[in-house]
Amino acid sequence: MILITHGEVATRDENNTFIHDGAVAIEGTKIKEAGASREMESKYPDAQVIDAKGRLTMPGFINTHMHYYSTFARGMTLDSKPPVMLSDILKGLWWRLDKALTLEDVYYSAIGPMIEEIRCGVTTVVDHHASPHAVSGSLFAIAGAAGRAGVRSNLCYEVSDRDGSDIAWAGIRENTDFLRHCAQKDDDMLRGLFGLHAQMTLSDATLEKCVQAAADTGAGFHIHAAEGIEDVADSLSKHDMRVIERLNRFGVLTEKSIAAHCIHITPQEMEMLAESGVAVVHNPQSNMGNAVGVSPVLEMMARGVPVGLGTDGYTADMTESYKAAGILQKHAKGLPSVAWEEPPRMLFENNRAIVNRHLTGLVGALAPGWLADVIIADYWAPTPLNENTVNAHILFGVSGRHVDTTIVNGKIRMLHRELTDIDAGGIAAKSRELSARLWERV
Repeated sequence: MILITHGEVATRDENNTFIHDGAVAIEGTKIKEAGASREMESKYPDAQVIDAKGRLTMPGFINTHMHYYSTFARGMTLDSKPPVMLSDILKGLWWRLDKALTLEDVYYSAIGPMIEEIRCGVTTVVDHHASPHAVSGSLFAIAGAAGRAGVRSNLCYEVSDRDGSDIAWAGIRENTDFLRHCAQKDDDMLRGLFGLHAQMTLSDATLEKCVQAAADTGAGFHIHAAEGIEDVADSLSKHDMRVIERLNRFGVLTEKSIAAHCIHITPQEMEMLAESGVAVVHNPQSNMGNAVGVSPVLEMMARGVPVGLGTDGYTADMTESYKAAGILQKHAKGLPSVAWEEPPRMLFENNRAIVNRHLTGLVGALAPGWLADVIIADYWAPTPLNENTVNAHILFGVSGRHVDTTIVNGKIRMLHRELTDIDAGGIAAKSRELSARLWERV
């Protein structure tokens, strides 16, 4: 048993309980209980003790939209023309990079940011992958990296027609093979969705095949939706309907599915999203970086759409996305009074609800029986810290690199800033070697 003592404990349980000088007991893979340090120390005298020393103790962060393979683009310079639209970025960067990936590249481009996530207190990640010339086995390679790093993961492969029917079929097979593997394994550390790139790269025939294949596995979808205005233009010109309407007609939007971005949508499409129960994931830094627009997340949430928060590969640190989410809405609307409540709801409530749709257990709270994903942040509050103020303290005072200790599924992955079971330096060196070769191929 592990006992974290003397922390300022934000449990995020159903009562939003906050415990001053609190302790969290972990037994196996689950939270045993949380309570006052003095009582818990007496109750569990033989436990392995981690002294939080008055610092913030809380559930690990969750990222509901990530692209691990984008890591190998970090610092890369290409000869592409300066992009004007999202499609220029896709064609000039990402669709050149992903075609050059080998299975070894896939593994190392994933395990590197997974180590960064552990260091930033991110314990659960939903990833969206593409490697058109290394499709078969790619999700299993990422799963191997996740098992080595110890990050709770939900994976998918993005099916697309952009590289031809053979590769599209390979993507369908990779999704179905991996989903069956996850079902057989039945381990909450590894789950899957059925990946789709975007409606603009999927014909009706391919979408139909994907919907049937996914139905056979019982899985939901993970797709980019209305991220760039090109996606809308494509859907209107080819199908005489908007993006969300087309996806909805094919049955892609369900309570099991994730629609990332949802920027260029109408009020009618928001109603479709709300009625379907699909989860939308907001990626503010990526949206700003790609200059694709501002997602109407406040309006979607007001209509009952469950909006979560991701990074889209932009960073491994969820606190960065958290900070950007509020600022972007304030700036876009010219109102400093908006977006105080919605970003913390995205990060701390909706993200856990989204991933818990796919788990047997539960993550995102320090409550009895919940899976033991716990972090300690090296933060001493300069003003009162309690259940009413903790979100603001994280917003203005905490970054991912404040995280001192990360526990995933009851296993210590980082203790006092030291990774416990992985050679980060060796992995980084190998990644530099592989990425340099990849840059020559791109």
